[in-house]
Amino acid sequence: MSKLITLGILGGGQLGRMSAMAAARLGISVVIFCPDENSPASYVCKENIIANYDDKAALKKFSDKTDFISYEFENIPIETIDYLNSLKQDSVLPDKSLLNVSQDRIKEKTFLNDHGIKTTRWSSTSDINDIKNTLKSWGGNEFILKTTRFGYDGKGQIKCDIKDTDELNKFLNDTDGQGIIMEELVDFACEISIIVARDIEGNSETYGPMLNEHKNHILHKTTVPSNISEATESKALGIAKDIAETINLIGVLTVEFFVCKDGGVLVNEIAPRTHNSGHWSIDACCVSQFENHVRTVCGLPVGSTARHSNATMLNIIGDDVNNIDDLLGADNGCLYLYGKRQARTGRKMGHITFIKPKGD
Repeated sequence: MSKLITLGILGGGQLGRMSAMAAARLGISVVIFCPDENSPASYVCKENIIANYDDKAALKKFSDKTDFISYEFENIPIETIDYLNSLKQDSVLPDKSLLNVSQDRIKEKTFLNDHGIKTTRWSSTSDINDIKNTLKSWGGNEFILKTTRFGYDGKGQIKCDIKDTDELNKFLNDTDGQGIIMEELVDFACEISIIVARDIEGNSETYGPMLNEHKNHILHKTTVPSNISEATESKALGIAKDIAETINLIGVLTVEFFVCKDGGVLVNEIAPRTHNSGHWSIDACCVSQFENHVRTVCGLPVGSTARHSNATMLNIIGDDVNNIDDLLGADNGCLYLYGKRQARTGRKMGHITFIKPKGD
């Protein structure tokens, strides 16, 4: 690097926090832009701008202070990205086309299917009649309903049985006015994810596949290596790399998969950012997903994702943080707390990664 770099990050959550900490290793300063006071990232950055994402005066100040801009979650308004790009041409990475696709589940599924990538069967829906007609063609009674936007960690989604009309009507009433997608319920063998980091020269590296286990729709445990078959791993890696190439990714992309019982894979979701299932990389790789996020959006070469250790990552959710004393002395445990002041049900308060050298 010929000069000191300042990276701007939209969003102040734990992903921004860990990206800012990785940036510090490279001598890169970080300015956080977030509407919330006392955000996790605000404690580890050079400067914290507290303002709404539609505050153009604050965004201009943010742009003036930074050389490069990225984001740590995908629900940043597209209008915010457009305004920042008008101040500095193509200044926000990954670019807005990927962000736009990942913000809406129907756009996401359509994009994937149009590029020959298999997903679960799905349908846009609005009422019980739509649902019943779709189920006739699919067969079965159970399915998944999700809001098309803003759902995460189980929020905005429900597993339904067409026979349970009370629960179904409640969900439709609670989400009235929002777009709804209906997805086929898949009897999968397991869930995995792959993270791709790709730089401005088109060089890419991958993390995973990682084996993911969920509780109450929230990631509970990630294990590397995943120990899936070589054939299945090859399919998933090929798909993840193809998506990154297709969108000309500059930055980090996460692809989540269902692994079918016959060894096939279906893409569940994509996210244009670092991901919970990649936290283990901080301790098991020389270059973590967060460092590669910083590298790639700042025009630096992508780093090797070679893994020197096997890893198991556990999320610390809600009131689990009150039992942290048990983890502070854990053997081979690398503990991270996110600095959140209040524990709530389902809230990610931290994580711990247990590492073991490969070959042991």
